[in-house]
Amino acid sequence: MSNEKSLFDLYFSYVADTEAPTIYHRWSLLSSVGAFLGRQAYLAQGLVKIYPNMYVMLIGNPGTRKSSAIKTAKRVLKGAGYDTFSAERTTKEKFLLDLEGISDEQQHFMERGGKRAKGDTGIHDILDNLNLSGGSGEHDGVPREVFITADEFNEFAGTGNIDFLSTLGALWDWDDELDCYRQRFKNSKSISIYQPTISILGGNTHSSFQLAFPSAALGQGFLSRLILVHSEPSGRKITFPKKPDEAIAVAMMEKFNAIKKTVKGEIPLDSGAKQAVDAIYRTWQDLEDYRLKSYSTRRLTHMLKLCLICAAMRCSAVITQEDVILANTILTYTENSMSKALSEFGNSRHATASHAIMTALYESKKAIPFEDLWKVVQRDLEKRENLQDLLRNLSEAEKINFDKAAGGFLPKQKPVNSRALYVNLNLLKEYKE
Repeated sequence: MSNEKSLFDLYFSYVADTEAPTIYHRWSLLSSVGAFLGRQAYLAQGLVKIYPNMYVMLIGNPGTRKSSAIKTAKRVLKGAGYDTFSAERTTKEKFLLDLEGISDEQQHFMERGGKRAKGDTGIHDILDNLNLSGGSGEHDGVPREVFITADEFNEFAGTGNIDFLSTLGALWDWDDELDCYRQRFKNSKSISIYQPTISILGGNTHSSFQLAFPSAALGQGFLSRLILVHSEPSGRKITFPKKPDEAIAVAMMEKFNAIKKTVKGEIPLDSGAKQAVDAIYRTWQDLEDYRLKSYSTRRLTHMLKLCLICAAMRCSAVITQEDVILANTILTYTENSMSKALSEFGNSRHATASHAIMTALYESKKAIPFEDLWKVVQRDLEKRENLQDLLRNLSEAEKINFDKAAGGFLPKQKPVNSRALYVNLNLLKEYKE
């Protein structure tokens, strides 16, 4: 095995003096590498091509440093020469028009129904080339891609905008090399987007996530394509962070350049990788949380995308068993806290109070007595008996325990399955047995 540092090693050195949790930095890098590759590399699965673009959502309480992790990754990716980022705020229509490459002037022309206005000199010629004036809908042969980096995801997509999210879901795994994504807007012409490739790195608090995805939308297709990355605050307090070593930044840029030159076309799995992926797929059990059922059905695709990215970070054009182990370990570790990302929100009458209880317990370093929990939720509950019922329900659901010796409640931490096939938790910086 080579002693040369991988992009992972370099990146973790680059962000060492920051407060964001390690898991946030890890997924920020993974999604960034996937966006960087775009449609340059793919993994073949029968007739389907799997590209490395990912949809990742960092979720945690305010102050968990989600924005810091996202902005750092975006800054690094810009330094590597990537510049296809989305707008900070948009609508579904504007997003698709931007992805097609239609200018504001051309959009205004479309909104007027194709009527010439003063100052529209030459605009018809441009629109004819873009097939916006009633053409056949042929594309220009240029693949379209965009990386959505939104540390406040609801600012980007709006709240409860299921229509927009459904469109993003449909674009996640677009592998038709011959056809375009087409849509006709109200009072305007059609657009045709050739080989769309969308990557997402977003951030949300639990409450904002609930606004973006009402409980009725839990089975919605976009969520099955989303990696939910939850973390508590890292606990690090760095008043005066050091500027990262310039040599590390240079080494990262060299690594990105090497990835661009090396990782191209179909990236095959060697025999050991195929054996590992097959064993994982056949033995993996769906996540227990029913709200994550749709995610479980797409778990294999998520893992294969990760395998491709892990190989790319080694500048390898072949996926090895080493890449599969790392990808499956990262996914297994992340899945262990996906239910925390969804929190206690749902249709329950006292869902907000349940969420407040679990948040307090997760963040506390010691058991919390009943009286102190009452102070946390008294604005959300009518009487103390409601809290007793909630605590009993959470206990029966095996989410909390009562510690008699400490005289208070503790969250029941579910250990990561370290004995699962092809999982090596020692590969993760934050894992402690």
